[in-house]
Amino acid sequence: MNYDVIIIGGGPSGLMAAVASASNGSKVLLVDKGTKLGKKLAISGGGRCNVTNRLPIDEIIKHIPGNGRFLYSAFTIFNNESIIKFFEGLGIQLKEEDHGRMFPTTDKAQSVVDAMLKKIRELGVEIRTNTAVKQVIYDNQNVKGIKVGGEEIIKSKAVIIAVGGKSVPHTGSTGDGYAWAKAAGHTITELYPTEVPITSKEPFIKEKTLQGLSLRDVGLSVLKPNGKPIITHRMDMIFTHFGISGPAVLRCSQFVVKALKKSKENTVTMEIDLMPDQNQEEIFQEAVQILKSEPKKAIKNALKGWIPERYLHFLLEQAGIDLNTVYDQLSHRLLRYFAGLIKGFRLKVNGTLSIEKAFVTGGGVSTKEIEPKTMRSKIINGLYFCGEILDIHGYTGGYNITSAFVTGHLAGTNAANEQ
Repeated sequence: MNYDVIIIGGGPSGLMAAVASASNGSKVLLVDKGTKLGKKLAISGGGRCNVTNRLPIDEIIKHIPGNGRFLYSAFTIFNNESIIKFFEGLGIQLKEEDHGRMFPTTDKAQSVVDAMLKKIRELGVEIRTNTAVKQVIYDNQNVKGIKVGGEEIIKSKAVIIAVGGKSVPHTGSTGDGYAWAKAAGHTITELYPTEVPITSKEPFIKEKTLQGLSLRDVGLSVLKPNGKPIITHRMDMIFTHFGISGPAVLRCSQFVVKALKKSKENTVTMEIDLMPDQNQEEIFQEAVQILKSEPKKAIKNALKGWIPERYLHFLLEQAGIDLNTVYDQLSHRLLRYFAGLIKGFRLKVNGTLSIEKAFVTGGGVSTKEIEPKTMRSKIINGLYFCGEILDIHGYTGGYNITSAFVTGHLAGTNAANEQ
């Protein structure tokens, strides 16, 4: 059977591409190897589905450090406000939360998935799940269709590859699309994990001294060998049995991966600033004031409540200060050192969890070989790419899904005009 457009992959970008193609009057087939569509969408945003972000376009681009600038042209056609209108048009009411994040008022990702699937069915898109694509067929720089299952060939003049990257493989993103892109002559840039927890072999990590401890609103930096920051993110973090995790850590992770490639020691230094709004002298003076007000109290009790208790004990020990020391016995030199650790405790990290454990894949189909206003391949006529298979990656917070929906819409709309 012949179709105008074949879309491979039923994730966020594939679903959006299906709506866009079918809305333009195309006969569309959506193929997915899994048992149901929208798996990644259903778990996004912690199961609440952060459908986009309402920050200004320039801010959104800044939050997509992996080739976000490539999306400038796309955003002139379809952007975050377009995504909001799209979902409201499907009857999904949205609400804005911190940092511009947009969620359905239901707080249920499944309501977003259901609305998209309902729209796709209304538009007459044919859906085939449990269908593994073996090959995308090319001939003389043109797309001819796909081969599925045994030897079944399904013909089409336009194929959209929307199968995701290699992260979160249980949703079906197992890197299948890279081989089809390579067969078309496309470059796949090096794949690496982003938005992923970071590992460390520091003794206090191995001994689980701080395991489970959360620190709120810290400044977390990845440092160059000279001690200057490569990047700093101010968010929450948590210590784990293998290293560190939490929002600030996830955002720093891609910079750790890149810095490790240049490192001669196979480690990178990170720094935790517990009080980013104060300098070291201010922290020192505040500690002195607290201790002076209760000079007979052990330092561990006097400063209790000023910083998280387990972190307080840990930093006091790092500074060589006995937990039971009282103010009169305390050396100002050691107290200054302790204030320095609050302002900048350093630890060495040696890597991240695997790409399969990452939220987002770094690397992918080179954006240099894709038309930025259409998502069309510059190499093969009728071939389109959208979503995470492209070498585009952002921070968590609605940025990756925005990229997926925008590239999906452009791919779908333009594939429909391929005839």
